[in-house]
Amino acid sequence: MGASSLGSGLANCINLSILTLNLEQNQIGEMGASDLGSALAKCINLSNLILDLSYNQIGTMGASGLGSGLAKCINLSNLTLYLSSNLIGDKGASGLSSALAKCINLSNLTLYLRQNQIGAMGASGLGSGLAKCINLSILTLNLDYNKIGDEGVSGLGSGLAKCINLSNLTLYLSRNQIGAMGASGLGSALAKCINLSNLILDLSCNSIVDEGASGLGSALAKCINLSNLTLSLFCNSIVDEGASGLGSTLAKCINLSNLVLDLRQNQISAIGASGLGSALAKCINLSNLTLELGQNSIGDEGASGLGSDLANCINLSNLTLNLQDNQIGVMGASGLGSGLAKCINLSNLTLNLCSNIIGDKGASDLGSGLAKCINISNLTLNLFRNQIGAMGASGLGSALTKCINLSNLQLNLEGNQIGNKGASGLGSALAKCINLSNLTLSLFQNQIGAMGASGLGSALAKCINLSNLILDLSSNLIGDKGVSDLGSGLAKCINLSNLTLNLRLNQIGDEGASGLGSRLANCINISNLTLELEQKQFICFGL
Repeated sequence: MGASSLGSGLANCINLSILTLNLEQNQIGEMGASDLGSALAKCINLSNLILDLSYNQIGTMGASGLGSGLAKCINLSNLTLYLSSNLIGDKGASGLSSALAKCINLSNLTLYLRQNQIGAMGASGLGSGLAKCINLSILTLNLDYNKIGDEGVSGLGSGLAKCINLSNLTLYLSRNQIGAMGASGLGSALAKCINLSNLILDLSCNSIVDEGASGLGSALAKCINLSNLTLSLFCNSIVDEGASGLGSTLAKCINLSNLVLDLRQNQISAIGASGLGSALAKCINLSNLTLELGQNSIGDEGASGLGSDLANCINLSNLTLNLQDNQIGVMGASGLGSGLAKCINLSNLTLNLCSNIIGDKGASDLGSGLAKCINISNLTLNLFRNQIGAMGASGLGSALTKCINLSNLQLNLEGNQIGNKGASGLGSALAKCINLSNLTLSLFQNQIGAMGASGLGSALAKCINLSNLILDLSSNLIGDKGVSDLGSGLAKCINLSNLTLNLRLNQIGDEGASGLGSRLANCINISNLTLELEQKQFICFGL
């Protein structure tokens, strides 16, 4: 009743051209959705519509009725429909797309149909309907958590192949019981989208295996205008052959400049990682790369080989590399660092090596390699839980001082054992990074006491250009003296304007809290301050 009445009112807004309507979780049902569509059909000047009807039990009839109404909005060019979790099924999906096919001026469409019990027939019908949207250039389609299978994804692809003006496509097909045949079929269809330049394709948590990964890659290689590709194949039972095959085919995408490739939680070893890296090195125009290989088993050999191969990507300026939980030790970290050192144009690097076993030498050697990346200005380094002690932390810090252009650093050393000596040594090294203006330093659970906190504070005081600092020292043993001395050091950071300080669970009492407060009061330029001081005991704190 409410949705119908609302629609009737909107239908009288004869000059309405842009409308955003959020009716999520309102028990609208089939009749409400149909009536709303009929009312919107009377908004003859409507060109841009965002409509959210998620979680409303609109069902098959509601989806079809809504589509029929929108089909009469002859001036509609930009449409976003959120219809997730509505039990629309095959018939509803097909009916909706058939109706939208009549929106002859539609150029931009975003359609969220996740978790709607859509199977092969619905996906194929959806593709057939979209094929008739002849002016469609930008499409986002979310079909996550349905059951379209191989037949459905192939049918969907066949329809999309007829969208000859499509240049930007985003497809979310996670958890859809898609196998090798479906992935290959989808790829073959997309190869016919001759104007496609930007593609985001999420096939995570299916079962495409090696054959599907290679087949998909072979087809995408035929998208000759593809310059930006995001491909998620997370958790798909892909092993070495599939990773290498995928890489070999993507190397043929000669215009590819931006690539995001997610292969986490597969079964890739050193052979697959090396094969993938060797192939990517042939993407001569690649400037931005995100490679997600976390939770595989590439080991030392795979990490070293990957580093060597990436060194051949001569135009690479932005790199995100996730090698979390991959059984990488000292040799792998050293080899990776040596390879990255040859990426002479690298300016932005995010490297995730958490939950490996690189140790002190691996951390130092990795740093030595990164020190040769003279153009790096932005560095994010995640070394959480890597058995790194004082020597490793100090060695890593010393190496980073040679990154003369480093202005933004995020360093995560949580869950290691750097202790007092490591904290002081790391701080002393960072003090020599003269251009450092933004620093995030995570040292949670590192056996750091009062001496380490004092040394770290004294060192950071010398970072004369530091304006933004996030420092996490939670779950250590710094106590009252340590926190007071830390405050004394930070008070000397004369350009510090934004400070976040996490000191939870550090045996800090009233004396330490008061000392910290009085010292931070001397930070005359601080405008934004966040303090976390939760302890096992109550403390009184006042500035």
